[in-house]
Amino acid sequence: MSTSELVPRRPIGGIVAVWVAALLAGVAVAVFVPAEARSTWMVVTLGASLILAFGVQLAYGRAQRFIQRVALSTLGALLVLGVISASLGLGALMTAVV
Repeated sequence: MSTSELVPRRPIGGIVAVWVAALLAGVAVAVFVPAEARSTWMVVTLGASLILAFGVQLAYGRAQRFIQRVALSTLGALLVLGVISASLGLGALMTAVV
């Protein structure tokens, strides 16, 4: 028997948690991985963020808007990793010019 929740939990915490995890993983890739392998590891980090988003949203336990929550989590992780990659690329260009 299924009962409805009186006050459902807000899903924003799980979405932001994936963004923070992507930020931490992206910074770790930027610091610890050699420059020639960073793009490969950024893709691996995005894949791990997708798996984490599925896990977090499954643990949330609600079927309503599941795909939208996973999409928001993954899109945010993509944007975070894109900003990190762009800053690394601009930093490499600046050091090459100077």
